[in-house]
Amino acid sequence: MTGFVFTDDMADASAKSSSGDKKKEIGPPSLSADGFRKIYTVQGRQYEVDARYDVRKVIGVGAYGTVCSAIDRVTGDKVAIKKMANVFDDLIDGKRVLREIKILAVLKHKNILCLKQVMQPANPESFQDIYIVTNLMDVDLNHIIRSKQQLQDQHYQYFVGQLLRGLKYIHSAGVVHRDLKPANLLLTAACDLSICDFGLARAVEKANLTGYVVTRWYRAPELLLLNPQYSFGVDLWSVGCILAELLRRKPLFQGRDYLHQLHLVIELLGTPTEEDLADMTDEAKRYVGSMNRVTPAPLESIFPSANPQALDLMGRFLVFNPAKRIKAADALCHPYLQKLHKESEEPVATEEFKWGGDNVEFTEATLRAEFYAEMKKYPHVPPPPPPPPTPDAPAPAS
Repeated sequence: MTGFVFTDDMADASAKSSSGDKKKEIGPPSLSADGFRKIYTVQGRQYEVDARYDVRKVIGVGAYGTVCSAIDRVTGDKVAIKKMANVFDDLIDGKRVLREIKILAVLKHKNILCLKQVMQPANPESFQDIYIVTNLMDVDLNHIIRSKQQLQDQHYQYFVGQLLRGLKYIHSAGVVHRDLKPANLLLTAACDLSICDFGLARAVEKANLTGYVVTRWYRAPELLLLNPQYSFGVDLWSVGCILAELLRRKPLFQGRDYLHQLHLVIELLGTPTEEDLADMTDEAKRYVGSMNRVTPAPLESIFPSANPQALDLMGRFLVFNPAKRIKAADALCHPYLQKLHKESEEPVATEEFKWGGDNVEFTEATLRAEFYAEMKKYPHVPPPPPPPPTPDAPAPAS
């Protein structure tokens, strides 16, 4: 697999924050009184990390938090440190952060972002910020798609194959991601892919699921029709949208709102049958029935130069009826991914993710206690001592 050549537009795009700033160098830190933590200033705010980490650069700033690259002096690894500030200001958002930490702590797969540590705070009773450490990736797929980087069919196969390996594992753990999109797929320069952002993920069996998830352009028909009964199929629909976006270098369905999104879907797939609508609400059936009947549009007309096998696989994801959508495990066996398919490299989870907190209304105190319980699973590890000073070199002979 040919890796990426990082062009200026890719580097700039991947380093920009929500305010448009490019990544910046970070000055030297101060040391906490106990010597356990380094205190940096990042984006004008305090950024306090375990002393084992040398923070290097800001690589992302947004509503989700501030992410910096760092070196772990204990392991020598390059890592990403994500600070989520003031997590108790909004208890619903705080609960999402907690859920993501709990899910990442359980899901261990090479195509899922690896949670290495949740840092313990200086004061367990009053902390407001959460710092998590993960493996460091180079760029997200959204920036690759929008860059001038040349992509070939083998890239599409490799990206989709890795995404499906990760998704097969996630679904086998009883988890639905609910927000798959190119921005939530991280890549290295060698094209290795990791699924990230599990803040909206849920255990399928027990959660009260809501339709207001998944970024609109990647939202399955059952979500657009506000069906409360949905499952892994919503992720598989998103995979089809992502494959289409790789081929077009722009999103397939760019709806202005959820009704326009539904119209775009039906324009491509055609009017759904009564069987396809069987599990939808009566209101949804009436709305779809009021629309003009449409015949399906052949994918070849939209992707005239695409590999026919890629279009066949895409068509198996982009199916109105979720019961007829291809599963992740079956998609890995599709001829389009035949060269990448190895059963030994497509493991499933050994246990399902279970958490009773999805239907619990947390207070600040109970949420803080849950966070601290997770933090204690990662004991503090001091950095190695600095090397002894080098003795002065002898003066040259006169």
